[in-house]
Amino acid sequence: MKKIVIGTRGSILALAQAEKVKELLQKKFDFFLKNDRKKIESIFKENFEKLEIEIKIIVTKGDKNMQDFEKIKSSTQKDLFVKEIEKEMLDKKIDLAVHSLKDMPQKTPEGLVNISFPAREDSRDVLVSKTGKSLKDLPKGAVIGTGSARRKKEILTLRDDLSVKGIRGNIHTRLKKLETEDYDAIVLAAAGLKRVGLENKITQYFSDDEIMPSPGQAILCVECRNDDEIIKNFLLEINDCDTKLICVAEREFSKIFDGGCHTPIGCCAKILDDKITVKGMYYNGNKRISCKISGKKEDAKKLAQELARKIKKQI
Repeated sequence: MKKIVIGTRGSILALAQAEKVKELLQKKFDFFLKNDRKKIESIFKENFEKLEIEIKIIVTKGDKNMQDFEKIKSSTQKDLFVKEIEKEMLDKKIDLAVHSLKDMPQKTPEGLVNISFPAREDSRDVLVSKTGKSLKDLPKGAVIGTGSARRKKEILTLRDDLSVKGIRGNIHTRLKKLETEDYDAIVLAAAGLKRVGLENKITQYFSDDEIMPSPGQAILCVECRNDDEIIKNFLLEINDCDTKLICVAEREFSKIFDGGCHTPIGCCAKILDDKITVKGMYYNGNKRISCKISGKKEDAKKLAQELARKIKKQI
C-alpha cells in the first residue's frame, strides 16, 4: 500500500478543493489498477493494489490573523496563506498541497514546483442578493459587499448609483453577513460557491465583459517538492494542459501589473482548439481600460505580455 498526504488550509472551501484533488488522484489510480497496471509501476517504481490518500489541515499565519487582513495591502503578502503549508512540504511532512491559484504568490520557493492544474471551474463572478434581485433591479443606494478593488470598480461602472462596502471572511461568513448586516447583495466567485455545494445561492452570473475575473480565478494549483519525481509524475496525470496555458497567460498579465486583491485588474483567457484569447482589464482611476488578444495557445505568455503593453499605452 502507498500513502500520500495532501496539505491544505482548514476552511470548508479549501477542504472541498483538497477533496477534489484527492478524488481525481484516486480515480486515476483506480483506472490504472483496472486497465494499465504497468502504469502504476512506471509512476511509483513499485507495484501495489491500494492507495491511501490523507488530507492534513495546516493553519497558516493568514488564518490566525484574519482580523488583520484589512492591513494587507501588498500582493507579496499572499504567502501568508501558503507559507506554513510549503514549509511542511519542504520538511517532508506532506507530499503535496492544493491551493487556489489566484491566492498564490508569483514566486515559488526553492525546492517546490507548481506542477499540476486540473481543469478550470466556472471563472465568472456572481451576485448573491438578499431579495433575489439582479444588479439592475436593485434600488438606488443598495449596498453591495466585496473586499476586492477589482469588483468594486466593476460594480460601480455598471451601477454608479450603488454603494460598495467592504466585506471579509470565508464564503459562509460572508453569506451570514449578507443575512444579518446591512448588505443588499454580495459578489463572490462562482467556483467557490459551486465547490461547497451552494450554487443555489447564486442570483446572477456576470459575464467577463461585466466583471472581469481575477487572474487565476477558479483554477486549482497543486504544488509538490521539485525532487519528488514519483509525486510529480502522478500529479501530471491530473494536469489539464489547456488550463496550464491559461495559467501562464493570466499569471503573466498579473505579474506585469503586480496584481493583488488591492490592484484593480482582471484577466480571463479561453482556449478553443489551438487558439487562445486573452482579455485583460485595468482601472486607471475610474477609467476602465480593456483589451483582448488572440493567437496560438503555445504563445500564451507572449500574448499576455503584448496585451499588457496595449493596455499600458492607454494609461
